Parts: sequence; structure tokens; C-alpha cells
Amino acid sequence: MASHRARKCGHNRLVLRSKQFNFNQLRGNTSKQGRDVYPTSRICLRARLVVFLVIVQSILLLTHWFIYSTWTSFRGIPDAPGSQIAVGLLACSFVAASLLSFRIANPLVRGFYRLAAVWLGAVNFLFLAACACWVVYCAVMLAGWHVDRAWLAEGLFGLAVLATAYGVVNARSIRVRRIRVELPNLPAQWSGRMAGLVSDVHLGPVNGAAFLRRLVAKVGALKPDVVFLTGDLYDGTAIDAEREASPLKDLSVPLGAYFVTGNHEEFSDPSRYLAAVRSVGVRVLQTEKVVIDGLQVIGVPDHASANAQRFRSMLESLSIDRELPSIFLSHAPHALSIPEQAGISLQLSGHTHGGQVFPFTWFTRRIFRKYTYGLQRFGQMLIYTTTGAGTWGPPLRVGTQPEIVLIEFA
Repeated sequence: MASHRARKCGHNRLVLRSKQFNFNQLRGNTSKQGRDVYPTSRICLRARLVVFLVIVQSILLLTHWFIYSTWTSFRGIPDAPGSQIAVGLLACSFVAASLLSFRIANPLVRGFYRLAAVWLGAVNFLFLAACACWVVYCAVMLAGWHVDRAWLAEGLFGLAVLATAYGVVNARSIRVRRIRVELPNLPAQWSGRMAGLVSDVHLGPVNGAAFLRRLVAKVGALKPDVVFLTGDLYDGTAIDAEREASPLKDLSVPLGAYFVTGNHEEFSDPSRYLAAVRSVGVRVLQTEKVVIDGLQVIGVPDHASANAQRFRSMLESLSIDRELPSIFLSHAPHALSIPEQAGISLQLSGHTHGGQVFPFTWFTRRIFRKYTYGLQRFGQMLIYTTTGAGTWGPPLRVGTQPEIVLIEFA
């Protein structure tokens, strides 16, 4: 019986993926057919979400306990009244703020989320500091030396606080990265032209219209001929999508601006995001190709690369001309062999954030390898993966830099 339910649950997830349904659509489907076909899928999705939240919250509780225990042990101080309750509340703050941000958009929730997100970033470095305390202390003891445990903890925890402060400041300091690319058979009119690349803005509780306005001003000052937005413009939380995207109306480029969805727009029904983006004059590419002065620009939604066969069929349906240069907008640097085999000249992606914060920079490199960041070559195709302009989760960057990219065509 259990195996039958598992197969049924897996089958329904496949049905959902192939028909591009999502959780919100399922929740809103009140037809008899919807009730008959998808109830198990709703249960599976909700169960997976609950399990995920329980795992994340358990990890956060254990991490906070370890940090607190290390601090009190090394400094030799007793538990203060209520201190363990305070630690428990801090451990629950980010999950609680995240759940609220998906339901409510008001200044109080935004403020709570920002504080909880900064604290989560601090916890990352405080955990590393706590680990370092024990490693250094054990090494010193094995060497037969003496170290003041209180001094050691205060020094390492102080460095964690400094790293957090640096990360917050660094995340707001957006750089301009300039690259030059040579594409085969590039029409003469494209020589010397510029394209702006902006990705992973994550409009939501942390980054709002003011942040985007600053980005648009920075892009406008570079005077690109065309602008590409490669997904995660939104964070996926409760938001007035059109109001937050309104600064894009000031993005004046001769050849237009083009957008594809990222995974955060696809957390739920992306239609409200797509409508908002269109309302500010940005062209949305949903498995589409446009030709701009002899340069093909192709865009697909993020979920397109999840299934290799379907991904290949999507690109084949667009009749990409191998004799013309092409730019492929795809949120994540996934399944690179498929666009390369389709004859794509240059793929532009984001998603990775470069790992955003150490030590996740290392983990991200293990997943995406050299395609985590920068201009690389995959077979005959060039690919540029940007670290993006915004942040997700902790509004910190340590080991990476936020950027917008100016691409010059040689």
C-alpha cells in the first residue's frame, strides 16, 4: 500500500510538471475533475513543504544551540535567565519571517524579515567562529600550549560580527563588469554595440522599488543598446508586482529590454509578474525567438531546462538559424549541451549568485563548476553567468560581488 501511494504521488508530480501546473493553481482548482485528479498531488506538495520546513528549522535550532553553548563555555559564564528562550526565538525568526512574507506585504513584515535575514547571515559566521574556537583550542591543547578561552572566543566571534557588517555593505555596492565577446557571423551593425545584463534583483522584503531605481539609473548611465533580464526579478513573496517594477519604465534603450522568468517567479503562478513586467514596457520571452538587426534573441522560462527531452524540443520548435548569431536567455546554467547542440552562440544566465556568501561559494562551485560565474566556453558556445545584482535570504555578500554586466560586441 505504501509503495502504491509513493508511485501515485510520483506520477502526479510528473503530470504536474508536464502540464506546468503549480501549487497555487492546484489550490484554486475547484472543478470536479481537479478534485478527482490532483488531491494526492496537493497532499504531496504540502507534505514536502512541511518536511522541508521542519528540517530547516531543526538545523537552525541546533546551530543556535551550538553557538550559544560555545560562547558560554569559552567565556565561563552561567546561563542568564531567559537566555535559552531568547536563543530559541532567534532560531525561529527567519522561518517565521519567511512564512509571513509569502502572505503579507506591509512595512512591519518587511522590517521583521530584514532583521531576521541579517541575523541569519550573522549566524553563518558565528557558527564558523564557534567551530574555529574548538578547532584552535584543541590544536593548542595538543601542542601543549595555553590559550585564554575567553579571549579566543571574543576574538573569533568579533571577526564574525565584522564579516557580517562587511557583507551587508558589500551587498549594496553594485559593480559594473565589462566584457567583450566575439560572435560568429555577427552583422556589421552590431559591431561596437552594447548590451546590459541584469539578473537576480529579487524584489521583495529586502530590495524594493528604490533599489531597482538605483539599478536602472546605473544601467542607463552606461547607455546600452539593449538590456537582458535573466530571471528572479522578483523574490516570489507577497508584493505589489507592478509598483515595485515601475522604475523599469525609465529604462530607455534603443533596441528594447527582454525578460525571462527565474525559479523565484515560478514559485507560484507567474502570470502577475509577467503582467507587471509587460506593463513597464519590457518584452517577456516565453519560449520565443526575436530577431534584432540580424541577431537572434531566444528566451525560455526557467522550468524549461528541467526535462532534457522537452528542453530540446522547445529549442527545435524555434527554428534557430545556425547561420545567424544568437543569444540565449536562460535563468540557470543548466543542461548546457542542449543549447550548444542547437547552435546557440552565447548563453546569458544568473541564478547562482556565485554562492553569495562564504562558505556557500564553495558548495556552489561544486554544483556548477566553472560555469558558476564569468565568461566561459562550452563546446562552440560561449556562456556568461552573472552573480546578479541582488541577494536572496541573508542580504549579505562575502566572497562575491553584486554586479550588472555591460557586454560589448566585437
